[in-house]
Amino acid sequence: MVAQLALIGFGEAATAFAPGLDAAMIAYDIKSDRHRLANVAMAATNAEALSGAAAALSLVTADQSLAAAEAAASHIAPGAFWFDMNSVAPDTKRAAAAAIEAAGGRHVDVAIMSPVLPQRAAVPLLLSGPHAEAGAELLRSIGFGSVRVVPGETGRASSIKMIRSVMVKGIEALIAECVIAADRAGVLDEVIASLNASWPGVDWAQKADYNLDRMMIHGLRRAAEMEEVVKTLDTLGTGAAMTRGTVERQRAIGELGLTPEPGLGAKLKAVTPAKAGVSTLQSAPTRQKTPAFAEVTDVGMTESAK
Repeated sequence: MVAQLALIGFGEAATAFAPGLDAAMIAYDIKSDRHRLANVAMAATNAEALSGAAAALSLVTADQSLAAAEAAASHIAPGAFWFDMNSVAPDTKRAAAAAIEAAGGRHVDVAIMSPVLPQRAAVPLLLSGPHAEAGAELLRSIGFGSVRVVPGETGRASSIKMIRSVMVKGIEALIAECVIAADRAGVLDEVIASLNASWPGVDWAQKADYNLDRMMIHGLRRAAEMEEVVKTLDTLGTGAAMTRGTVERQRAIGELGLTPEPGLGAKLKAVTPAKAGVSTLQSAPTRQKTPAFAEVTDVGMTESAK
């Protein structure tokens, strides 16, 4: 059991993990009050959370990942682990590692490979980097049940996660685009029936319902993650045309700010352009990011489902 485990960012992922971990925990996230539900103490500052912590789980949004590591570098204890569990590009992980390592901490690239619910601490984790083996041992000791080390440098685990997301999050966006158009054209039942016939064993209405649910709740966070995927693909030189479309579709639905209602029909009614504004569901140019995480004490850092 570690002397103290800091949870930097206390959104859905940290809330899911905390009950299953055998560690004295303290959280830091100025935006979230979920710690009360998990009976986890909340630090007033980033420095307080990291003071004396033998390890920290970084569970912030993708656009805050590097800034969180840079801010933590001022307070992390020598030899303490920084488990970078954020869904970001390999280059972002490497930049975070440089900041943590320069301060004497030990950065571990961690990729969360499936939704944190319902698996919680049993969710599959991939680890890479020079401290991955030691980090894996610590994570297992506090209750993470599916930890695997990927041999190689920092960024290798994240490469697997990022490239997998091209397919996983891309299919979500594609299904959403398909059923929204089918509903608008008045042919939803026919399109679903055709898909069911072409892919026996897949309930496409159920899949579309689930995907829209996730996109309504997590679309903005997933758009930020997919921007990191675009960076990954651009660095590789393979092109990211499809993934840029995924960013737009995930963001458009997430920006609606809807609470999902039961049933595909109800969700489609909610996202109909006539109700949400046609431009909301059309492609938009890539937006300029606002400055992110200038001060760790002034900017919220909430992570959600992976």
